[in-house]
Amino acid sequence: MAEAVAIAVPLSTREQVVPSRARLKLPPWLEIAKPRLIPLLLATTLGGMALTESWPMPAPRLACTLGGGALAAAAAGVLNCLWEEQLDGRMLRTSGRALPSGRLSAAKAFNIAVALACSAGLLLVMGVNCLAASLSLLGLCSYVLLYTVVLKPRTTQNIVIGGVAGAIPPLVGAAAATGHIGLGGWWLFGLVMVWTPAHFWALALLLEDDYRSVGIPMLPVVKGPFVTGNAIIRYAWATIAASFLGVFILPTGGLFYGLMLLPFNGRLLQMAQQLHQDPCDRVRAKGLFRWSILYLFGICLLLLLARTTAAAQFNLQLPSLFNMFSGAPF
Repeated sequence: MAEAVAIAVPLSTREQVVPSRARLKLPPWLEIAKPRLIPLLLATTLGGMALTESWPMPAPRLACTLGGGALAAAAAGVLNCLWEEQLDGRMLRTSGRALPSGRLSAAKAFNIAVALACSAGLLLVMGVNCLAASLSLLGLCSYVLLYTVVLKPRTTQNIVIGGVAGAIPPLVGAAAATGHIGLGGWWLFGLVMVWTPAHFWALALLLEDDYRSVGIPMLPVVKGPFVTGNAIIRYAWATIAASFLGVFILPTGGLFYGLMLLPFNGRLLQMAQQLHQDPCDRVRAKGLFRWSILYLFGICLLLLLARTTAAAQFNLQLPSLFNMFSGAPF
């Protein structure tokens, strides 16, 4: 689930670098739910559904799954804000948030978190199934307890291990569709796990001074930008390699997915290599961070498109097209 995917829960798109003048000012109760992080978590949930034989799902169960996932991710965001209230107050970038600025009380925020978590559990149990509800709760706990409380203040590998929280939504999607977690759900879980470090360390390069000022041991703070750049390019390659496995895991449309994936992977590798060459370049770091978000959205969109009738027809016609262009007889 959320701050990534959990994604999301550290899904990862967690603390987006957008100039303050471009930010939409949200009501305090909505701000602490971190609504900007939720769409990517829901996208990976849909991706997990698309990887099952049960796609497309009945509309009521689909709506309950996405609604419950959004509520659980919002609860995780509120609990994260509660735990990090004092930390946020010491960081320049976050000192204006609702809790450290006093625009919302901790008691009210806690009540909001409880209400959101209970609503999410009730919706998922009654409208989907107990497995999906349990996984959603696991994502919430992973983000708040494993990542925020245990890992973030203690190790440079916080986002590598804590990325499990953001990778749980695909499992929720698979469980919602079939009642169990198949190979496709686990593959997308793994893909989000290896995607998360490069995505988040690009952000950490931008926020290095802020993290250093409060003693958070993010990789750029402890090891420096060049070690971080090396780590980013390794994880970018791992993400690209893992992404192509979807060709074999998709129930239908695998070849369509693989071909459409090429430009996404090419751009990801290009931007990661550019940042690797100069990890102190904040423009390149911001570019990779933003593209990595679009990249994961794109992967999920391709998974959905691959399950359409048009993609299935494309798969059937591809050998004939290949023979035609290669000059081989039909």
